[in-house]
Amino acid sequence: MDALERRSVLALALVYLFRMLGLFLIMPVISVAADGLQGADAALIGTAIGIYGFTQAILQIPMGMWSDRIGRKRVIVIGLLLFALGSLICANATSIHVLIVGRALQGAGAIASTLMALLSDVTREKNRTKSMAMVGVSIGASFMISLVLGPWVFDLVGLSGLFYLSFGFSFLGIALILFVVPNVVQHTFKRDTTPSLVALGRVIKDSKLRFLNISVLLLHASLTALFITVPHLLIQRFGLPLADHSWLYLGVMGFAFVGMVPLVIIAEAKGKMKAVVFSVVLMLGLSAILLQWAPHLWVFGLLLWCYFVGFNTLEATLPSLISKQAPVGYRGTAMGVFSTHQFLGSFLGGIGGGWILQHYSNSTLFDVVGIVLMLWTAVCFMQPAPRQLSSMAFSLPDGDDGALDALADQLAKVEGVEDMQIFKDELTAYLKIDKKRLDKEALKRLAPQANI
Repeated sequence: MDALERRSVLALALVYLFRMLGLFLIMPVISVAADGLQGADAALIGTAIGIYGFTQAILQIPMGMWSDRIGRKRVIVIGLLLFALGSLICANATSIHVLIVGRALQGAGAIASTLMALLSDVTREKNRTKSMAMVGVSIGASFMISLVLGPWVFDLVGLSGLFYLSFGFSFLGIALILFVVPNVVQHTFKRDTTPSLVALGRVIKDSKLRFLNISVLLLHASLTALFITVPHLLIQRFGLPLADHSWLYLGVMGFAFVGMVPLVIIAEAKGKMKAVVFSVVLMLGLSAILLQWAPHLWVFGLLLWCYFVGFNTLEATLPSLISKQAPVGYRGTAMGVFSTHQFLGSFLGGIGGGWILQHYSNSTLFDVVGIVLMLWTAVCFMQPAPRQLSSMAFSLPDGDDGALDALADQLAKVEGVEDMQIFKDELTAYLKIDKKRLDKEALKRLAPQANI
């Protein structure tokens, strides 16, 4: 990766980070902080927490496709301006209904798929997987940072201050896009990062992908629902001031990361993905149910640690599974649908969790979240073990259709190439390979440009 690519990828990763921080910093405090707003009740607070997921889910793929027509940077800047406007409305909200409108506008700046398309434009094929991994790390880090910093920053500047901080993050992102990421005159359509309308139906109908999509929906629904009540519980049952929640979350998330690493290694390197997914979903369900009965703060922290070990493990492994299971050449579409389900999960968790808390109790909320997750373990158990396949893509030289068809036939016969497609419109070959069986010499002879 050359200096220009490193600068571009770092800038895009920071845009992701700032934007997700703007969305998530309020997560650990809003259920408590919004109590004082006019008209606030548990159901409406849950709506305020999760509504961004609805607008995010319905707009991110259309905005990604829109960027093919008017340009990536324009769409990203428009999205960040919408996010800034939503943050400004939230910062000045005196009623829960205005806060909900602001949060919906924050989500309407749905630029995730457009950022990935821009990443594809500014990186070479051989560096794209590494670049996507760097952006993925920034997304994962944003939630952990938000959970730890949210209560501390709230204690300093209040809820309005958190939203003004989000407002500032928006313009930092715009500055990075305009002045750090290079201008690309010709936007390339790359199916590994960009959603394709043609492939959308095929991806939605795929049963293996559907299982992964529903899994991430339930994962984020459970997280959003639990954080409607967890901050209140820490204050009311254990007498832990909101500002001190940061210390609890710091310890929980730090040790949860340590607990996650061996599970991810077992899943990926040892080929035990099905067993790990089943185990951590069961762990999520049990910890969610047991949280309500924790007699001491240290027990509550231990159960929360168990929950986040499971959560972080799935956050790391589910995108990897999507990449492996996606139809060859349509990873961008599969990831777009996956992200849509992720945001829908946040929306449903906020709406559903708030409604349960409004009409029933904390205990009912914990029970519902836990039971749904434990029932999902039965579905996990029935799923076939995923094959350990990897995706590969490389650009092709200009050539006539006959030469490309001949190359396709030869690639399909290489040992370890399980599936492949050549798309002539973008002069790119997409392969699914079994690395343990791959005849690297044969593939290198046919495609010396491939990064093996």
